[in-house]
Amino acid sequence: MAGSFDKALVNQVLQANDIVDVIAEHLSLTKKGREMVGLCPFHDDHRPSLFVNPTKQIFKCFACGAGGSVFNFVQMRENLTFPQALERLAQRAGIKISPTKDKQTQTPEGDPNELARVNAWAATHFQQNLLKNPQGKYALDYIAQRQITPESVKKWQLGLALNATDDLIRAANTLRIPQRLLVQAGLVTGNKTGGLSDKFVNRLMFPITDVTARVIGFGGRTLDDAEAKYVNSPTTALFDKSNSLYGLQHARHNIVATGDAVVVEGYTDCIMAHQSGCTNVVAALGTSFTGGQARILRRYAKRVVLIFDSDAAGVEAANRALEICLAQHIDIKLASVPQAKDPCDFLLAAGKEQFEKLIEQALDVFEFKWNRLTQNFAADDTLVDNKAAVEEFLQTIATGILAGRLSAIEKGLIVNRLTRIIGLTSKEINAELTGRIARTARTAAYNTQARSIADVDWGQGFFAVAQREILEVLLNEPRLLETLDNSVTPELFDVPILRQVSDIVFETLTAEPSATLSTILARAESPQQGAVIVELAQTGEKKGNFQRRLAGALDGVRRFQAQKTKSELKTLQDSKQLLQRFVESAAKNNPRSLGMT
Repeated sequence: MAGSFDKALVNQVLQANDIVDVIAEHLSLTKKGREMVGLCPFHDDHRPSLFVNPTKQIFKCFACGAGGSVFNFVQMRENLTFPQALERLAQRAGIKISPTKDKQTQTPEGDPNELARVNAWAATHFQQNLLKNPQGKYALDYIAQRQITPESVKKWQLGLALNATDDLIRAANTLRIPQRLLVQAGLVTGNKTGGLSDKFVNRLMFPITDVTARVIGFGGRTLDDAEAKYVNSPTTALFDKSNSLYGLQHARHNIVATGDAVVVEGYTDCIMAHQSGCTNVVAALGTSFTGGQARILRRYAKRVVLIFDSDAAGVEAANRALEICLAQHIDIKLASVPQAKDPCDFLLAAGKEQFEKLIEQALDVFEFKWNRLTQNFAADDTLVDNKAAVEEFLQTIATGILAGRLSAIEKGLIVNRLTRIIGLTSKEINAELTGRIARTARTAAYNTQARSIADVDWGQGFFAVAQREILEVLLNEPRLLETLDNSVTPELFDVPILRQVSDIVFETLTAEPSATLSTILARAESPQQGAVIVELAQTGEKKGNFQRRLAGALDGVRRFQAQKTKSELKTLQDSKQLLQRFVESAAKNNPRSLGMT
C-alpha cells in the first residue's frame, strides 16, 4: 500500500503537481464547464473522452474507464510503478528524494527514471565533447556550415560522440555509473570480442526529448563515411522511435495555439525551422511517419502538414503517412519541397515566408491521391498497376468517408470523376465503396475497442452491493467514518478490489478525517485502484443521500452477518448431529471400537 511511504512526502509531491498542468504536458486540454477535456491517451480516442477536474485533482475517461490521481496518470502514461511515479513527479517539482529501489518491479529493460538520468548525463557529456574538447572543432565547423546558430546548439543540446569506441564507457566508469544502465539505455552495445563498445562513435548527437523535457533517446549523424548516415537509439524502456517525435517539447505550445503541426523528416530540418521562427514543426526521427506518431500529434493538433522530399522514396513515404493520418481522423495535407531540396536547405535559400507559403499551398489528401491516380493512368502503366492504383484510391475514399472527411456531395463528385477514368458505372463504384467502408469499420472497431482499466470483479449479491455503498458514501462524506461502530473494518470487505480500496480509505480517514478525494487517491499505488476509487466516488456523488444510504448499507451488512451466523450455527448443529449418529451407529455395530464391553 501507499501507506508504506512517508505520507508527508506523498502529500508534498501531490500538492506540488497540479493534475491539469501534468496532463497538459501529455495532451491538449480544453475547458468544458468546470472541467478540462482532451483525447484519452489510454485508448484510441477520436472524441475527447478524458475529463480532468482541477478542483478534485482527478481524471476520468468515460470511454475506457481510466481514472485516478496525478500519480495514477503518470504511472499509466509512462509505465511506472507507484514509487517510480512518486520519484518522477518529485523531480518535476524540484523536490529531492532518495531514488527508490523497487526490486519487485526491476526488469532487464530497466527503470525509466534511471534511464532518463543516465541519458541526461550522456547528453551533457556529448555537449561537453562538442564545446570543450579540442576534437569538437570539426563538428562545430560542420554545424556552422549548416548555419545552425550557437543559440540553437544550446537550445537543442547538440553534442559530439568522439571518434573512440570507449569514450562514454570510460567517462561512466570514472563516475561509477553501472554499465548495465548504459546497456539498458542503448548507449553501449556488445562488440565482436565479447566486450562492450559505445554505440555512437564519431557522430553529431541530437538528444531526443519527450514533452516533459526528459532525454529519452539519441539520434547521431555520422561525421565520416560510415555506412549508416543516421543512427537512432534502440527501443528501450524509455524510448520507442515509432511513438516519439523530435522537437515536440519545443513545438507543443505553438501547435496547441495554432492548431497546426508541420512534420518534417530530419533533425536539422526541424532545428532550422525553429531557428527561422516556424515553431510548430516536429520531425519523424528520419523514419516513415507511424500510427503512433499520428496519435501523439492528434492530442495537440487539429491539422497536420507533412513535408517530405520530392524524390520517389519521399513521395511513397508521404503516401503511406497520408493513409495513417486519415485513418486516425487527422486533417492532413502534403507539401513537397521544390528542386529536390530538403526543408533545411529550402529555409536557408528561400526564408521563412516562402516556407510558410509552401505550407499554405499544401495539397489536401484527396487531391494528392487523385493526382497520383491520374498520373498513373497517364503513364499508360500495366493493367495490374492501374488496378492497384484504383484500389488504393477507393480505399482512401472509404477511409475518408468513415472518418467524416467527405460529404455526400463530395463523394458524388469523386464517383462521377472516377466513372470517366475507369469505365465503371456510378452504381458499381458506390457498391465497391460500401463494401470497403464496412470492412474498414469492422477493422477499426476490432483494433480500437476500448479495454476498461477498471474491468474488475465487483462481487455478487447484496453484501457486495453493501460494501460498494459504504465506500461510495465515505469517499463523498469522509466524516461519516466516525459514525461507524467497531464492527465495520476493512476486514469486513470480502471482494478483493473493495478490500484494497477499503484499506486505503479507512487508513487515510482514520489519520485525517477530512481528507480530500485527491489525498485518498494519493494512497492508491496501482492504476486499477485509482480508477476504482474515482468510479466509486463519482457514482456515489450522483446518488447523494449519504447518511440514509450508509444506514441502509450497514443494515444490509448486519442482515448478512446475522444470516451468516445462523448458517454457521446450523452447520455446527448438523455436524454435531452427524457425529452423534456416527457414534451411536459405531457403538451398536461394534461396541469394542468405542471401548465398550
